[in-house]
Amino acid sequence: MAENVKPRVRVPGTASAGEAVTIKTLISHPMESGQRKDKDGNVIPRSIINRFVVDFNDQNVMDVTIEPAVSTNPFFEFEAVVPESGTFTFTWYDDDGSVYTESKDIEVS
Repeated sequence: MAENVKPRVRVPGTASAGEAVTIKTLISHPMESGQRKDKDGNVIPRSIINRFVVDFNDQNVMDVTIEPAVSTNPFFEFEAVVPESGTFTFTWYDDDGSVYTESKDIEVS
């Protein structure tokens, strides 16, 4: 498991029905490519976030496959139409099997 991994998510607290809202996500992660060596000459094992999934009320909004060339601390910004009040669930999958999840509620008026 990578150390000091921290997901951060910004979702507006409220929206109008059918409104497109801007969502921002960032996960603090070192994203080791598996090609570098440590000070003793040993290969540092690959450890990247390889998949990012967003669901709203258990329906998929986005499913991204992330390749090794992605930068450290991957950031995503996107818009989603919000038809009703509910919960966005954000899930990041790490090469080492770790899964990081964050949820945010939005109220539709």
